[in-house]
Amino acid sequence: MKMRFTMKVFAAAVTAVLLGAGVVSAAQLKMMTGPQGGSWYPLGGAIQNIIEKNVPGTTVMVLPGAGISNVKGVQTGKAELGFGNGVSTVDGVNGRAPFDAKTDNVRQLATLYFQSFHMVALADAGIKTPADLGGKGLTTQQKGNTGEQMTRQTLEVYGLSYAKMSKVSHGSYNDSVAQMKDGQAHVYTLITTVPASSVMDLASARDIVVLEIPNDKLKALQKINGGYDKRIIKAGSYPKQTRDIQTIGTWTHLIVSSKVPEDTVYKITKALVQNVDTLGNVVNAVKGLTAKDMATDIGVPYHPGALKYYKEAKVIQ
Repeated sequence: MKMRFTMKVFAAAVTAVLLGAGVVSAAQLKMMTGPQGGSWYPLGGAIQNIIEKNVPGTTVMVLPGAGISNVKGVQTGKAELGFGNGVSTVDGVNGRAPFDAKTDNVRQLATLYFQSFHMVALADAGIKTPADLGGKGLTTQQKGNTGEQMTRQTLEVYGLSYAKMSKVSHGSYNDSVAQMKDGQAHVYTLITTVPASSVMDLASARDIVVLEIPNDKLKALQKINGGYDKRIIKAGSYPKQTRDIQTIGTWTHLIVSSKVPEDTVYKITKALVQNVDTLGNVVNAVKGLTAKDMATDIGVPYHPGALKYYKEAKVIQ
């Protein structure tokens, strides 16, 4: 009896030490996703189901979030998992604005798909290019969202700023669509997959045009942040879109805290690779994703657990 009691005390002491050292329990993980109306929130629910079914004893709590705030949340321990946009996560790793310091607790788990930046204007607003946005009403996401950051930087390369807009609103995708439908805003910006459900919702009520970001502006943006890349929104992606539209974009990826045990991250990575078809049923852009795609290096250090799996799968040397 005394031996059993001693062992229990010893186990409790070990647990306390581990928790005090900042080791995260594998049993309960929090995952920051995105705003309702976007692709990240339902994708987070799909990942939650995969983890809970394939990693015994692990539960996941799905939380709303945004690209930049998710990175900050994982860094500070508010969450153990989160979606990020490569363009802003790399800023965090390097300690560049809008981050105050290097996000040294943030690790790469999996690269998922490419997102495209949208600048969507009302067809009757007299806006043909982003250069025409001065004096117009703009609606975008809250600060802490990568889409909002990309909006400010795109305006910057056109010699514009929020101060030169007639009105700037920050809210959810649903809020922005409502403002556009009512004519309270003239242009709506966001980064998401193609076709974006919120843009389709808007196009069901108002004629829209998707604005182009040409090569010279892409190069100017790449001087601000090297993570920007060219993307094409194919003709026919949205109603009355008769030609391809060039824009900018960045990778969506899954990040994890360095404090999550290696074995847990290994099992999560393996489960996601083996159930990737389930994710493709939620977000079309994920369809066809392979283990090699998920191991794509976007400039964020790999978690040892993820790296172990990718090496075993022979997609990383």
